[in-house]
Amino acid sequence: MSRPANRRPENPKISRELFVLTYGALVAQLCKDYEKDEDVNKYLDSMGYNIGIRLVEDFLARSSVKKCRSYSETTDIIAQVAFKMYLGVVPTVTCSNSTRFSLILDKNPLVDFLEELPAGRSSLCYCSLLCGAIRGALEMIHLAAEVTFIQDTLKGDDVTEIGIAFLKKIETRKHKRNK
Repeated sequence: MSRPANRRPENPKISRELFVLTYGALVAQLCKDYEKDEDVNKYLDSMGYNIGIRLVEDFLARSSVKKCRSYSETTDIIAQVAFKMYLGVVPTVTCSNSTRFSLILDKNPLVDFLEELPAGRSSLCYCSLLCGAIRGALEMIHLAAEVTFIQDTLKGDDVTEIGIAFLKKIETRKHKRNK
């Protein structure tokens, strides 16, 4: 059986604008559901983590990147390939030392339609989903990391800065086969 010519492809790309608007609606609903900003931040980070652990397979399949040999190479791949692929931006990478890096976004695509944080939500980390996604993806490739926001344009900073501190390489256990 042949496929009709006007049929949509199996994996249509979602427009960035639709994603950003949907994300904004999600954060607004979470702000209604939770009184404390810390609870909203934890929930967004947890959601991001779950997205990251699933997204890494798609990333590895579509990007055809090779195994990274260092933390700096891993950070460069996150910035130059992953952010470009999924968010359409390429952050600048800065290095504090051999295990601490920052991704600096001059323009954060998740806040395209947002000018300021909701009233009374000054400790809300609106984009903590990104931190969770990075942490989850890194964990799936056996790298434990702490990922946090250092600067945020929604809080009056000039840029958005995400800090990545690599903690350790997670050892995988090799199971013996029973014969």
